[in-house]
Amino acid sequence: MKIVQLTPGAGGMFCGNCLRDNALVHELRKEGHDVLLVPLYLPLKTDEPDESKGTPVFFGGINVYLQQKSSIFRKAPKALDRVLDSATILNWISGFAAKTQPAELGALTVSMLRGEHGAQAKELEHLVDWLKNHMKPDVIVLSNALLAGMARRLRAELNVPVVCTLAGEDSFLDHLPEPHRTEAWNELKLRAAEMERLIAVSEYYAELMRKRLELSPERVAVVYNGIRLDGIEPAEAPPAAPTVGYFARMCAGKGLPALAEAWLKLKRKGSVAGLKLLVGGSVTPTDVKLVDELRVKFIEEGYGGDVEFRPNVDLDKKRAFFREISVFSAPATYGEAFGLYVIEALAAGVPVVQPRHGAFPELLEATGGGMLCEPDDPASLADGLEALLLDTEKARRLGNAGREAVAKHFSVERMARNVLDVYAAAVQVRLSSAPAARKAG
Repeated sequence: MKIVQLTPGAGGMFCGNCLRDNALVHELRKEGHDVLLVPLYLPLKTDEPDESKGTPVFFGGINVYLQQKSSIFRKAPKALDRVLDSATILNWISGFAAKTQPAELGALTVSMLRGEHGAQAKELEHLVDWLKNHMKPDVIVLSNALLAGMARRLRAELNVPVVCTLAGEDSFLDHLPEPHRTEAWNELKLRAAEMERLIAVSEYYAELMRKRLELSPERVAVVYNGIRLDGIEPAEAPPAAPTVGYFARMCAGKGLPALAEAWLKLKRKGSVAGLKLLVGGSVTPTDVKLVDELRVKFIEEGYGGDVEFRPNVDLDKKRAFFREISVFSAPATYGEAFGLYVIEALAAGVPVVQPRHGAFPELLEATGGGMLCEPDDPASLADGLEALLLDTEKARRLGNAGREAVAKHFSVERMARNVLDVYAAAVQVRLSSAPAARKAG
């Protein structure tokens, strides 16, 4: 099968969608499929070899921004567009992009969802023209629903079905200011209805987005995210000291402050002797203030020497991180569509404690790899962590069960097989609708 995968880069930080798409493309290519991974906005940042290497970035971040601000740039010559889309300039602005908040992107988000009618219509035509000259795909895949504005032109000009992944867009859209929030949701409903299939990363998120986008059940398939298990091994022996681990973006939304408070409760209680905290993951410029505040708080409480931060580590150090912890938690404050970090921890045989909301109950039911606590409740989280830190045999059983389940249900190989089934179904929908469309025309 010939597949075009369109994936936004996330600037200088690791992004769950980028990691998923990059791993998926690698696996699909390994299985003999012809896959083109096309980066959008900014270059991709991955912790494995970049499968988009050699492919130009479309909808370059600078051009998208300038075209939103002024009609002059919507008519600028291609020579200027190429300069602004150069890898050097896009890499340079990556750090600035990481500082952007949803509340600042309302008008731009609505414009992008309007596709051929938006301020970035020229960028869409550039992508269409390039694809016509480089690949006639069987299917085009959008990494997330915020790209839905591209679907109509891509379907019409390339005469192929479009599949879109649903992976946590609701939180971003709900943080847009009005009237852009309502406009964006309304536009997304229209665009989602035009695509052959949508893929949700969990049953929880499929049900949520079916309701919010008013989609019939058969339109949305569920395919769990998968990870590459090569090189992920559990520790040969327990850590020298009982250690709570966190590995996600170091921000409030992923629950780092709540975990810090839960850990401090355990330290003050003194029930777990020698307790440590290991914090890893991406740190953007907007996260530095929070990290610095937490460092100061740990020191003021007298526990600074028991906490270690490891920001922006590479793949080998990430794998080593999970071998150094006893229990894992990233208690996100919102309903996560999936939570790739849960699967990564379980793959290393580390049990998890997660809030009872979003996709977490579903993941723990599917894996048997941990415990649930009450959302936004550091005391409940502390109780869950304490239970596993004190009952090491239970922790070991949960970790082993989680690792076995991840190998069976959450591998990149399983994900690749499942998405191919959805792509094939989308092709059949497109083929079956083509005669009717020609007759109506």
